[in-house]
Amino acid sequence: MARVEYYKNQKLSPKWMIGGLVIAILLIISSILLILYPFASKEKTAYFHGTYPILFNKQQEGNALLEGTTVYIPLSLLQENIDKSIVYDEKSHSVIITTADKVIQMPTDSLTYFVNQKPVKLQMSPIKTDDGEIFVALDPILFLYPIQYRKLQDSDAIWIQRNGEKLVKGQLISDDTNEEKLRLRTKPSLKAPYTVQMKKQEPVWIEEERDGYYLVRNQSGISGYIKKDFVHKQETVTIRINRESKQVPPKKINGPVQLTWEAVYAKNPNPSHIPDMAGVNVVSPTWFSLEDKGGSIKNLASLAYSKWAKSKGYQVWGLFSNGFDPELTHDALKDYETRQKIIRQLLLFSKMYKLQGINFDIENVNSEDGPLVTQLMREAAPYLHEAGLIVSMDITFSAGVNNNWSSFYERKKLSKLADYLIVMAYDEHWGAASGAGSVASLPWVEKNLQSLLTELPNERLILGLPLYARLWMIETEKDGTEKISAKALTMDRVNSWLKEKKLKPNYDEESGQNYAEYYDAKEEIRYKIWIEDELSLKKRADLAAKYDLAGVASWSRFFADKDAWVALNMNTNKSITKK
Repeated sequence: MARVEYYKNQKLSPKWMIGGLVIAILLIISSILLILYPFASKEKTAYFHGTYPILFNKQQEGNALLEGTTVYIPLSLLQENIDKSIVYDEKSHSVIITTADKVIQMPTDSLTYFVNQKPVKLQMSPIKTDDGEIFVALDPILFLYPIQYRKLQDSDAIWIQRNGEKLVKGQLISDDTNEEKLRLRTKPSLKAPYTVQMKKQEPVWIEEERDGYYLVRNQSGISGYIKKDFVHKQETVTIRINRESKQVPPKKINGPVQLTWEAVYAKNPNPSHIPDMAGVNVVSPTWFSLEDKGGSIKNLASLAYSKWAKSKGYQVWGLFSNGFDPELTHDALKDYETRQKIIRQLLLFSKMYKLQGINFDIENVNSEDGPLVTQLMREAAPYLHEAGLIVSMDITFSAGVNNNWSSFYERKKLSKLADYLIVMAYDEHWGAASGAGSVASLPWVEKNLQSLLTELPNERLILGLPLYARLWMIETEKDGTEKISAKALTMDRVNSWLKEKKLKPNYDEESGQNYAEYYDAKEEIRYKIWIEDELSLKKRADLAAKYDLAGVASWSRFFADKDAWVALNMNTNKSITKK
């Protein structure tokens, strides 16, 4: 039989239980403290990378090149941060910089650069290439921009500063013997790696405050976070850089511009056959057009016409067209050399034919080539202004993306380059694709004008308007579909057609114009016409006055009748026309 033994359990004393509990609590607290206590990180990380780092906008922006004492910075930095209009011309291997009155060409690896085509000699090349990247010497361009630079000790960083930039001085004041607390950290935490060891009384620049820390920068350009308690904040310093920045005010004519285009396709009109045009102060003959991809210009100008215009008190703004050829435009404008050739010819023609302005009529351009058109204007304006010429450019209303007749225009940029922009506010309806309708109904014009004025200054905008109407012919096919066609008529021809058909126009509320319709039973054709007459033209002049525009421009002089000029005369047309 097995033996059974009985043992009596002993109870723990309360003292032991309390002691164990205390020990457990202490272990938990110490573990938490070990996890949470901010022991300073001893990890050091590099702030700058590469040789001659560029310090700009409070961060490193690439690296510079140094040749002797000459500092070169990447062209991309200039383009992205200082001047977005700088371009690099592949054909001439040149950097092109434009200002209000200068066009500067800086060829690569050359001791000469050109200001308005005049050579300037240097002791070093202003442009260098390194490993396929283009670099620009800072010293030759400092006079163009409100910037300055200096090379920092120890780090060899190049610190570029802007005019108006504010810097807050500071000084480290800690008496703490723990040098770890005087390290600049990558984040506002002692646990973060540090970038540099600082010393007591060392001067710094304070850049921001965050979570009880200051982001400071030392005299070598290295920055990091340090507790606010260790920094004495001092005064704010503002960078002041005085550079000659010539502002060329837009050239203007007295009073509103009242321009009419003179369509010249083969030969100039006989001035003696041109009737008086009340109010007109500018004529713009279509004399010049792009002829080939080398930049040659076809010239139809007439000195006799210019002399006649002067005798009538008209300014002459010779029109230059791209021929409405997108491929030709691309080929001619993509290179600096051909753009300059175009500009030189226009300057020569302006002297030969005694012009007061050039009107650029660039149309039907691939969307991606819009910057090339802007660059032409950017390079042309300084030369044309220097020659005393008024610069105007024709634009359209916005009509969506990938539209060769609209989307390539960089309207805001162009408004800063040209003295006037002329919006061609017509061809709302132009053919079968658009359907029958007004060439430019008044509501359509005003709605688009309001939208355009959110982008452009009214004092530089001229309202272009049509002096023609389209006679629409609508035939109904056997299958019930409509065949639509149209032809443009002069104002006189419209009046003749109305008389022939014995029609009396009616006012059309929707278009804001007079309207007529006629059905020819013999031809089985329905005719429709929205009429440009004294009523509609006066409304357009009033629209220009309502929005305080720079004036009006009409296409074209040949289409007008004797009443057109009276209706468009903004010198006498002061009130807003009502129906």
